[in-house]
Amino acid sequence: MLTPHHDGSPLHVSNAAPELGEVVRVRLRVPSGFGLLDWVGTRSNPNREPRYSEARLIGAAAGWNWWEADVEVENPVHGYRWLLVGEDGRQHWLSQAGLSRVETRDQDDFRLVAHEPAPDWAAASVLYQVFPDRFARSDAAAERVWPEWAIPASWGDAVDPEPPGRSQQVFGGDLDGVRERLDHLVGLGVNLLYLTPVFPARSNHRYDASTFDRVDDLLGGDDALVRLVEAAHARGIRVIGDLTSNHSGDAHEWFRTAQADPDSIERGFYLFREDGSYESWLGVPSLPKFDWSSVELRRRFIEGPDSVVARYLRAPFSLDGWRIDVANMTGRIGAVDLNAEVRQTIRATMVAVNPDTILLGESTNDAASDFQGDAWHGAMTYTPFTRPMWSWLQQPGGPAAGGIGFARNAVPTFTGSEFVEAHLRFAAGFPWRTRLATMNALDTHDTPRFLTHSRPGTVPVAFGLAVTMPGIPVVWAGDEFALTGEDGEASRTPIPWGSEDDPEVAPTIEAYRDLVALRREHEVLQMGGIRWLEASDDAVAFVREAADASVLVFAARAAARLDLDADALPQLAGGVGAVELAAFGELRLEASDAGTVLAATGAAFGAWLLPGVAAPRQ
Repeated sequence: MLTPHHDGSPLHVSNAAPELGEVVRVRLRVPSGFGLLDWVGTRSNPNREPRYSEARLIGAAAGWNWWEADVEVENPVHGYRWLLVGEDGRQHWLSQAGLSRVETRDQDDFRLVAHEPAPDWAAASVLYQVFPDRFARSDAAAERVWPEWAIPASWGDAVDPEPPGRSQQVFGGDLDGVRERLDHLVGLGVNLLYLTPVFPARSNHRYDASTFDRVDDLLGGDDALVRLVEAAHARGIRVIGDLTSNHSGDAHEWFRTAQADPDSIERGFYLFREDGSYESWLGVPSLPKFDWSSVELRRRFIEGPDSVVARYLRAPFSLDGWRIDVANMTGRIGAVDLNAEVRQTIRATMVAVNPDTILLGESTNDAASDFQGDAWHGAMTYTPFTRPMWSWLQQPGGPAAGGIGFARNAVPTFTGSEFVEAHLRFAAGFPWRTRLATMNALDTHDTPRFLTHSRPGTVPVAFGLAVTMPGIPVVWAGDEFALTGEDGEASRTPIPWGSEDDPEVAPTIEAYRDLVALRREHEVLQMGGIRWLEASDDAVAFVREAADASVLVFAARAAARLDLDADALPQLAGGVGAVELAAFGELRLEASDAGTVLAATGAAFGAWLLPGVAAPRQ
């Protein structure tokens, strides 16, 4: 059944980046067959006190009645929901969680955010994640001397899944190797490169930094990072780095000074106990936790022009932003919670150096409470997209060891309807513009590879969803090579360069290339609204919408058919044809006066270009 619709896109919100005190016009569209309405308006919650704004009917178009209300942005994060009262007195509430006959919760409200927005390019990005040790080796790597902790490996060796090799096996990938392979990224069409940490450490992952003052010599040092960023920028690719704001390594110069001298200023950088022991990340002693009550730690690391955060955003490094590791735990211990202070300080420092930068935070579970727009532009999180998608597209009962966050490391099996329900439940907590900059990842360096236990033929389905749903699509380097891995460390496989034309690899690279192009060539997939149309056990359908264009999306994990009512897609009325943009698997779209049929004979993904939404003029 067609229901009232509103989202944060330009079709429905006059300004997604308002100033405090600004009046924003918000629009609701109601199906003409929904019933007679006695009152329509918004219910806001400024200063935690309800306030209503009556909407006015501004016109009708293509089977929708359009209502418009004025909402004054009275708080930096201003929530609102719609209330529809029928002539019979029945009430319907519309929030980001959907339509409800009972009053909805504040946490599911639509939101207008007066904080500084993400850069304009964020929503148009397709992110490619690189783990430097495993991506590519330059010739210079052969001349480097390995540190004592390293266990050297040849590029074709298997990844060692057991300690100590798990974290100490080193393949010798470096930043010049990444630079030399940038044409591969250009060929895929990605335009944002995310490098996991590049600072010296005592592990292959480098999340245990021993200093933030320089780039690891094993990766080529400072000059190699400068060369890489310059070459990437010349190809239209931005580059972001990775910082650990929750902890350092136990070999870090600050921590060693702190341990050696209880009277040192660095002692206050960490959380030491009276007996000399200390807090660490999840009890891992090699990762001592920072104490962000230290003013000097803030000055050196995150605050001001001389901080670590600022230094690598300035020339000659010129990074385009940061992804912050373990952002959810940063500044939090027991009764102490300095997380907001830390993230806001990081962002203020970034703005002072270069406001055209992005700040992403890792928060792998329900991240919404920290991501209301006061600092983080988007989340590296698994609850709105990754986990629901795995539950729908992985083989029933498949394992999910580590990283992704499933209970007992087992993937529950969802229907398509449950996939949509789970996505909406967790996405509802984010402001719309945060959703546009949140990462849609099939997998990452911390998780198993999606392909390892996916249902046959569903890789294009999964990545197709990543590029067509709101958010930044993510390619974890190697996915396009059809790599597998049972957990995060096992998934950090050296890229098999030279296999690009192999019959097992070439079709996957081509699928990624085509789907990235789909995303980048259609602005409606970057900024447009989303309206879910139908879901069954084995298929889902939605439409991304803007004034000038719409894209219909159909995804199936097995043979399936969805029948849409004629009023579900007024863009197809009057014999208007749909232009096929992408087709993976055997698909069928049939539109008639009776409605639209979407069908597949097996796992399939399809996208079709439709006319834009007919709406009254703003």
